[in-house]
Amino acid sequence: MKHTSPFLESVRQDIRLRGYSLRTEKAYLYWIKRYILYHQKTHPENLGAIDVKNFLSWLANSQNVAVNTQKVALNSLVFLYQQCLKVELGVLGFSLATKQRTLPTVLSPREVSQILSNMNGPAKLVIEMLYGSGMRVNECLRLRLKDINLDNLSLTIRDGKGKKDRQTLLSKTCCSRLRIYIDKSIQLQQKDNSNGYGPSLPNALAKKYPNAYRQAAWMYLFPSIRICEHPVTETPCRHHRHDSTIRKSLQQAVKSSRLHKKINCHTFRHSFATHLLQTGTDIRTVQELLGHNDVSTTQIYTHVLGQHYAGTVSPLDTL
Repeated sequence: MKHTSPFLESVRQDIRLRGYSLRTEKAYLYWIKRYILYHQKTHPENLGAIDVKNFLSWLANSQNVAVNTQKVALNSLVFLYQQCLKVELGVLGFSLATKQRTLPTVLSPREVSQILSNMNGPAKLVIEMLYGSGMRVNECLRLRLKDINLDNLSLTIRDGKGKKDRQTLLSKTCCSRLRIYIDKSIQLQQKDNSNGYGPSLPNALAKKYPNAYRQAAWMYLFPSIRICEHPVTETPCRHHRHDSTIRKSLQQAVKSSRLHKKINCHTFRHSFATHLLQTGTDIRTVQELLGHNDVSTTQIYTHVLGQHYAGTVSPLDTL
């Protein structure tokens, strides 16, 4: 574990005490550290609401961050003061970032096929599942064998964005290769078990169920090729594959496909939602599959439907 200051280490323990994900932990610690460095390493106890306001306004006005980035920074500092330092910040009145949200890039079915034809191995299956199920890339990589239901063609997403669980659909196209990857994962787990370790387990599950790492249900569908140290228990384990390996494979496939669009893993989630709406799926169903809290978030996809939106066509085509 990398060395951190005693203060940041105490914040880390407060975050873990409340059961936040490791991604949230990293984000909160990052922004708290940025905040401290912005104020020339002044201890947060000696800073207050006006200093938080100045920092957030600086992010918006000088760093040109997106609204959502600024919100993460705000949440980090609210946690720091309210949960760790027991200080109420009150109404901050800082200036919101004005960088507007852009419409998502959406691929046509032909473009999706074109990219997939230039991929192979686990990266191809991951991208197929992102497009076929509407998952985020890390939701897919965190899938364990118990979360896959080949009979009902469904996937259970655990601890997704906002700490929510949800179910989404599974494409029949993926099933035959999923069975192969499931068998490979079980074989790898058995090999790991013979060496005294297994898949990384969430929270305190390893203490409550000491033999859980031997159960196939807890094995990752896309395990890492290397053994690592668990970030909390510091015991050897096998985590899931890192998202950077998928992104690198995707970018190579995009380059080979000669598509001149800004394409990343999330593009396939956008395409999933848009194509479902194009084929007549109601927006509330799409909202549930994506795990959006508010249907207004899902409605952004109606703006990229073109002629398929509500049957509208360009007036030029009626001449």
